[in-house]
Amino acid sequence: MMNRTRGTLLGTRIGLADRWWSRMRGYLIRPRPVLGEGMLLVPCRAVHMFGVRFALDVLFLDRNGRVVETYPDLRPGGRTSVVREAAYALELPVGTVEVTGTREGDLLSWTPVDGVRPERPELLQARKRRARSRRADAPVNELSVESGEHP
Repeated sequence: MMNRTRGTLLGTRIGLADRWWSRMRGYLIRPRPVLGEGMLLVPCRAVHMFGVRFALDVLFLDRNGRVVETYPDLRPGGRTSVVREAAYALELPVGTVEVTGTREGDLLSWTPVDGVRPERPELLQARKRRARSRRADAPVNELSVESGEHP
């Protein structure tokens, strides 16, 4: 995940949570992410930290990958407001927002490893059909950092 505006790298191991269960689970039973890791929730307009044991930096992005709201250091038990213009939420280790200088208005880009663009309805529907046939606890997909367009 790249911040194209600032020329900084937010992470190279960003998990993709694009199913109801994976978004709901989030970091509930996962270890604290380390620098370079994170999770992109698709779609997502609000995040809660109920049951999460550690703080996270949370960025909300619109469909174009532009940062529309930031929540650095969101603590356990906390929650964000509903961000109406958001399509995605990016959860990162605490300190990532500060270290990378990421701010509202910055443009982020990423490329899914499997090439599926979450906002394309026909591909999202196909992915949902495949997901139903998998176990709910299967590992989430990962995103790779490549130069080029965001999904």
